[in-house]
Amino acid sequence: MPGKILLEVVTPEKLLLSQQVDEVIAPGSEGEFGVLPGHCHFLSTLKIGELRYRVDQETHSMAVLWGFAEVTPTKVTIMAEVAEKAEDIDVERATAKVAEAERRLQAGGLPSEVKEAQVSLEKARLRKKIAERAKKTSQV
Repeated sequence: MPGKILLEVVTPEKLLLSQQVDEVIAPGSEGEFGVLPGHCHFLSTLKIGELRYRVDQETHSMAVLWGFAEVTPTKVTIMAEVAEKAEDIDVERATAKVAEAERRLQAGGLPSEVKEAQVSLEKARLRKKIAERAKKTSQV
């Protein structure tokens, strides 16, 4: 397909996505980066964040929790510890996880426990934001 780039999202469990797309925006550890067809080769680590990809005029999202991105002129491979498509995230469960993480953070504790609670809260808020946006979009 001219003007398209193959996006593959892989987790340790499965190939989550393999699709020709027009554009990819990924949460690089040094900041978001965008990829269009014909992009130069590069590798990047990924942080907790939102992976967005556009097919024609429609933008799709997924939550990505750490990993790596390999970019070539014809393909973007995302190898993530955890990745979830927006439509697969349960809004109520994500909301409950935010509240639980906020309680853990308020409880304090050892520095390692506080850091773990902060990471849990970041992940839960990301999942909730992506799921709520997907739910709104599907209701329109």
